[in-house]
Amino acid sequence: MHAFILAGGFATRLWPLTEKRAKPLLPLAGKPILTHLVEKIPHDMPVTVSTNAVFRESFEEWKQSMHRKNLEIIIEDSTHDDHKLGALGATAQWIANDHTNEDILLLTGDNYLGFSMDAFLQSYKEGTPLLAAYDIKDRSKASAFGTVIVDANNPKTIVAFEEKPAQPKTSLVSTGCSILPASTLSIILDFAKKHPDNVGGIFEEFLRQGIGVDCFTFMEPWLDIGSFPAYLDAHRLIVSGKAMVHPQASIKDCSFDGSITVDEGSRIEKSELTDCMIFKNCVIENCTLRNCIVDEGCMLKNIDLIGKMLRTGTALTRS
Repeated sequence: MHAFILAGGFATRLWPLTEKRAKPLLPLAGKPILTHLVEKIPHDMPVTVSTNAVFRESFEEWKQSMHRKNLEIIIEDSTHDDHKLGALGATAQWIANDHTNEDILLLTGDNYLGFSMDAFLQSYKEGTPLLAAYDIKDRSKASAFGTVIVDANNPKTIVAFEEKPAQPKTSLVSTGCSILPASTLSIILDFAKKHPDNVGGIFEEFLRQGIGVDCFTFMEPWLDIGSFPAYLDAHRLIVSGKAMVHPQASIKDCSFDGSITVDEGSRIEKSELTDCMIFKNCVIENCTLRNCIVDEGCMLKNIDLIGKMLRTGTALTRS
């Protein structure tokens, strides 16, 4: 089996944090989101990460930090969202170019998965597509996602899908984790020609062609980090009410509450922080920050902020 991770999006909903940084490389509890994902994959399984030309250099730097010999970065020739191949298109291109003929563990690089990857892989039956579905436990919340409908008599068998239904029939939502058997690769290549953006649609196509799709249901944390609130929710969940301060950060006369991360080179003095993420090389003096994400190299003095994302190098001072 070969793991293929989609990490080529431009994440405009998380600007300014993603203006010059890929969303999967955003820090989460001291390491990139993508690192959390790759660390779950068995070390002997080859991993290919697909990204775009804009972020080539940062992904190559990330690869070097992973110290994993079977990790490969491939670059999609796109520099803008309008030029992208689409998630399924990128997958199909890799299958065709690499002449892949083995099962594929397909993952999206901006998802946080709380379940055991070993348990997921062990539930796979050779030749049968497998999709991980998160039980969100609330049908009204499920309406914001694609839902997975399973057989009432066999909850491991998927019988239908619904895309953001107004009145969901289930609380199971589709996630960015699946296994595509080698026997289905020709179907994927054909389907991707007309539907390059519809990676979820391939499972509906399997059902349409009479190919069964299995469901791996989990209740451990799952987060699709696609917005500022979702990113901050992921931060709170993973940091879990602690303060994670890099050894090379400086903290003096501060009050921390909730989940706090302070990255390398930052200095914070005489400030109150609640549920905040402070990236590298920031200076914060005499400030009160709540639910804020402060990007690299910011300088804040005598400022009160609630619910803000600050662009790299922002300077805000009040006398």
